[in-house]
Amino acid sequence: MLEGLKVIELATYIAAPGAGGLLADWGADVIKVEPLAGCPMRQFFASIGADESKGNPVFELDNRGKKSVAINTATPEGVEAVKRLVKEADIFLTNVRPGGLERAGLDYASLKEVNPKLIYASVSGYGLEGPERDRPGFDMAAFYCRSGLGGATTIKGEEPVPIRTAIGDHTTSMSTTAGILAAVIERSRTGKGRLVESSLMRTGIYTLGSDMAIQLKFGKLASNKSRHEVVNPLNNFFHTKDDKWFAVIPRQGNVDWVAMCKAVGQPDLIDDERFARARGRKANTGELVTLLDSYFKQEDLDYWAQKLDEQDIVWAPLMQPRDVINDPQAIASGAFVNVPHAHAEGTFRAPAGPIRFGGEGPDAAPQGPSPDLGQHTAEVLSTMGYSVDEVDALREAGVIN
Repeated sequence: MLEGLKVIELATYIAAPGAGGLLADWGADVIKVEPLAGCPMRQFFASIGADESKGNPVFELDNRGKKSVAINTATPEGVEAVKRLVKEADIFLTNVRPGGLERAGLDYASLKEVNPKLIYASVSGYGLEGPERDRPGFDMAAFYCRSGLGGATTIKGEEPVPIRTAIGDHTTSMSTTAGILAAVIERSRTGKGRLVESSLMRTGIYTLGSDMAIQLKFGKLASNKSRHEVVNPLNNFFHTKDDKWFAVIPRQGNVDWVAMCKAVGQPDLIDDERFARARGRKANTGELVTLLDSYFKQEDLDYWAQKLDEQDIVWAPLMQPRDVINDPQAIASGAFVNVPHAHAEGTFRAPAGPIRFGGEGPDAAPQGPSPDLGQHTAEVLSTMGYSVDEVDALREAGVIN
């Protein structure tokens, strides 16, 4: 779908490379510019003392189908090489801190002079303006903690729990990709490039958007509470006889109270004065949750799945990743793809991107494996007019790998 779109990615870790990975999946030509030591995510498992012999699925997810060039951008020759790449590019994608880009001459103002049609996508922790523009920001810091998302999801009176690997990064990858493609559409009309700015903090605030809107409008927000203290006791998790959890998500109004009473086989509860109305259920939350728990623990999840479905109640089992990878619905939805091995025959399974296009064929699949560090340096530089001797000289000078 994006064939012919050329992306230069000067980025490490996950949020920005994740956006580049989506663009690569959809057919863009993505050239990943790495430091001579490589993107730190190449060392993800080594840094925690884990076995690397089976590959690095964390790095592979966000970098499959890209070309890798290793350039030392701390040298004038390295900066010049990046600018020559940018001259023929459609998109420049980076998460280098703003001050560093300005000092190197790789900020938007500088690259706009090189290529006025360039779409310059900046991914940062806290944005390009303000006193903390150069503060380093991983997703747990900028997306989860500073956005209010971590505070809002922590149960009142309990210790906070860390966010899982790269959740905020990949959410930001999606928002960044959307911004880039909006700018591509605009450029098709105007012929002009644009600065596209995303940040982990701003994406986190939008992710918390409904709660944040309440906070902004009314000046207060209910805290996250335990199962027996929630505002709506039906909007909850319940435990079954076979030690499984599931969530119920009630619709607005009173319709799901009647449905729930029928599902648990207790029609007499429908008109019980303690629970018949939302106000009463809120006032008697603990009592109602304890009562529902006593019903749900009597049967296995399969039994309750049938009963809940019969009443058209919105619910879902609480699943572990080891269960999801074999879930027939996840498979049918296209949630997983096969990626070619870099140094062996065959393929391996990996998460797909979040979007599925109707009628997609092989062109919508991963375009290849993740590249080795500097695998395409000489090839890419040669397409920019560098001679073999010039490439060798740059390598000897420590400018490229």
